Amino acid sequence: MSSNPSPRSADPLHGVTLKALLEWLVARYGWEELGRQVPINCFLHEPSMNSSLKFLRRTPWAREKVEALYIASRR
Repeated sequence: MSSNPSPRSADPLHGVTLKALLEWLVARYGWEELGRQVPINCFLHEPSMNSSLKFLRRTPWAREKVEALYIASRR
């Protein structure tokens, strides 16, 4: 049996919820800039956390773009 700690996941999104990810992006960029970075209606027109989360959970391509921005911004 090895006494080494378990290796950390190589996935930069490991353990990050979609809500936490979106809250971080909104805190960093604000809704207006977030809408410029990822031009989707839920960020551009009357944005809210709940409507954005609902849309991103149902729309894989949009979620991928938001996750990619998060990963790029955390570097």
